Amino acid sequence: MTCGMGATISRTFWAATAPTATVDPAVLAQQAVDRMLLRGPQIGITPKPGGKGVVGMPVYMWTATGPETYGPNVASASAGPVSVTATARVSQIVWSMGDGHTVTCTTPGTAYKAEYGKTPSPDCGHRYDRPSSTTGSGQYHVTATSTWSIDWQVTGGGQTGQLTAVRTSSVDINVVEVQVLN
Repeated sequence: MTCGMGATISRTFWAATAPTATVDPAVLAQQAVDRMLLRGPQIGITPKPGGKGVVGMPVYMWTATGPETYGPNVASASAGPVSVTATARVSQIVWSMGDGHTVTCTTPGTAYKAEYGKTPSPDCGHRYDRPSSTTGSGQYHVTATSTWSIDWQVTGGGQTGQLTAVRTSSVDINVVEVQVLN
């Protein structure tokens, strides 16, 4: 306590019970998320990096579906009597294909198999209409950005909420044009 003339008086008192601190569950939810390892997509793509794709052929894009790359990923945090559990899942992956196009996928995608041939991806695909040699680097720089939706709740019911996290991965691929002579 400060009184006039700049004098300060300190008083100590003893309470029968300790004061209770209020804990913000949203802060605990963020602490739980900070304990999670949320990565960008583990990119699977045809053509494979280092290989060559062909203009007009289907490009398949996918990611591994583990807890760190697609979810679910679960963590908890506690302070005093309050405990919060957070669960993170990827809600979408936006693929920037390096040719000015983007593809938004709401599934992890389908891994390409040779027996699919020229069939387009059923859930996450693209087709290039020009070779990557038309870019400055000679390759298409493909970026996959996953949006993690994180639901949290106070253990035992009560307050709930949602957070969002974004993670990115990228690869470079080559796409060539095939010339046919008669």
